[in-house]
Amino acid sequence: MPLPAWIAIGLLLVVLVVVGLGALRLRAIAHRVGSFECSARPAGAEQASWSLGIAHYGVGRIDWWRCWSLSLRPARSWRRQDLVIVSRRPVEAPERDLFLVECSYEGMRFELLMSSGAYAGLASWLEAAPPGRRGVVV
Repeated sequence: MPLPAWIAIGLLLVVLVVVGLGALRLRAIAHRVGSFECSARPAGAEQASWSLGIAHYGVGRIDWWRCWSLSLRPARSWRRQDLVIVSRRPVEAPERDLFLVECSYEGMRFELLMSSGAYAGLASWLEAAPPGRRGVVV
């Protein structure tokens, strides 16, 4: 076989391995107990694209991973005591019941797009914070 054919086969194998690892990572994150689909973008940037992701409840924090990444670490982490829901509103979407949730974390505002069930879980998780941390859910 000529050298260009071997190079093409090698590149194809590398691409298949990367795609396979990405799929395994995504499956592992999505199948954890306490994980939910959640897209994110900066607040007030209606023209900005959504970053698809999966959020996961941890002990005292929420970790958020991008869907299209190979990183084993979350792209963002929000501690429960510093995360505040500023507002929420339903989004008209066919076949889905979605909420646009504006949040504040350490002075930075961002928006999350999630299902109504995921929002209910997030609001409950914040309300279940230890005493002295009430009044942060809209």
